[in-house]
Amino acid sequence: MRIRSLGRAHWLAFFGGLLVCWAALFAMAIPAELRSLEATYGASIIEFLCGGALGAQSYPASLAMWALMSAAMMAPTILPALATYDDLSNVAATGFWRLVGGYLAVWLGFSVLAAAAQVTLFRAGLIGSLGQSLSVPLTMTLLIGAGLYQFSALKEACLSRCRAPLTFFMQHWDEGPFRNGLRLGLDCLGCCWALMALGFVGGTMNLVFMGLALVLMTLEKLPEIGRHMTRPLGVALIGAGLALPLF
Repeated sequence: MRIRSLGRAHWLAFFGGLLVCWAALFAMAIPAELRSLEATYGASIIEFLCGGALGAQSYPASLAMWALMSAAMMAPTILPALATYDDLSNVAATGFWRLVGGYLAVWLGFSVLAAAAQVTLFRAGLIGSLGQSLSVPLTMTLLIGAGLYQFSALKEACLSRCRAPLTFFMQHWDEGPFRNGLRLGLDCLGCCWALMALGFVGGTMNLVFMGLALVLMTLEKLPEIGRHMTRPLGVALIGAGLALPLF
């Protein structure tokens, strides 16, 4: 059974899981005064996800938010790699989930660190309850740091592998789907961690801002488009960071 010919249940589960992640993130972003579901249903998962200043004060809720966001934003970017994996060989249905599982395991690790950073920054008074920066120096550091990273050799190396999944799989095929998923996740993390950290600029619960970041990260991985936008994006981020004190 090949990935692109898997039963509908597999793809329904994959995309259904993404919809659940986005729905949960939307619920977390609803202002506190509009959350009437708790009064109707009592303590529930909604209270856990939406409580504690959207997770800014609570590490478990913050971790849940980052894990959901990472899955919702990063899982779609693995689809070209899944198609390439399918083209190379017939694989069992379990190979699909092992590849995805390895990939998401890396982003779960990132979520553990990001949640700790969010709680620490909130308690230090540097970000607000929606995860948005309240500090000009912090905003400048994030913008300029992300801009400089766009020019780094590590960023370029990770992008080159993400843009050429066929070459990647030919080099690491014998390691199996889970380890291939881990490698894909690490390359994706190397491409995107600095841009994901910009969530602390516009707000980690600002779904419009994070949606824009998803579009930029997706386009950057496309060979024909990405090569023309990586460094200009870096220049724009550095310029925005340097110009911030003027406003």
